[in-house]
Amino acid sequence: MATPLLLGAHTSTAKGLHLCFERAQEIGATAVQIFTRNQRQWKARPVTAEEVTLFRRTRERVGMAQVISHASYLLNLANPDSGKRQLCVDALVAEYERCTLLGIEQLVLHPGAHLQSGLEVGVGHIAQTLDAVLEQVDHNIGPRLVLENVAGQGTTIGSTVAELGMILERCVHGAELGICIDTAHAFAAGYDFRHADGLEGLLAEVQDAVGFSRLSMLHLNDSQAVLASRRDRHARIGEGEIGLVAMRQVVHHPRLRNLPMILETPAGMEGWAREIDLLRVPL
Repeated sequence: MATPLLLGAHTSTAKGLHLCFERAQEIGATAVQIFTRNQRQWKARPVTAEEVTLFRRTRERVGMAQVISHASYLLNLANPDSGKRQLCVDALVAEYERCTLLGIEQLVLHPGAHLQSGLEVGVGHIAQTLDAVLEQVDHNIGPRLVLENVAGQGTTIGSTVAELGMILERCVHGAELGICIDTAHAFAAGYDFRHADGLEGLLAEVQDAVGFSRLSMLHLNDSQAVLASRRDRHARIGEGEIGLVAMRQVVHHPRLRNLPMILETPAGMEGWAREIDLLRVPL
């Protein structure tokens, strides 16, 4: 018997971190992604012991298989300004420690943009920043840090799996890191996986550039933007340029189906429930 799919969405934690689990239950999710704090601010208060207990007990009660935190969008690990990179280190260490207390398995983040300093310099800054974080935390008990691919807008780094591989290779603590493939970002960056050959090509690049064991999770998003547009525009599943058949092909691929898969589509709660039902249907 096949293992149940780990499908979910990025749900709200409004009025309490633990409420993400009840919202996830409403949409039939078996995995969930959250912000553990206001992602538009650099500083965040620590989680309280009461919040940690309530979060863990609620998770146990609903039986949520996988929980992921998305780091703040303010972070730019490739920033050429060392002072701003230190802000990233401090914020990411604090987020890592929150995730450790809450028992969250993965912490996903965007690598950053080099801001005209160049790809090589930017990759070096990202690696240095990640190493600085991992040297301050206990990665034996904390979440796995996971780098997400990007659509390729501006000077962002990580639009190809090879660029993510460059970062991992430069990190002293690279063995502790994973990657996340966002389907909309990959499509906008030029990966056409609407047919089986294209998906197999993407997976072969993952194997060659980072090793398949480093692929930790997927973000499932259709794309408003056309192939290779380098524009990050998410669409509802089956309503974008990728299409439902191709998204089901990703979800049910034998090398991918055991990974946690998170919707970040502009569908809302009712729409996510429908999308999860659509994606569970085998090819």
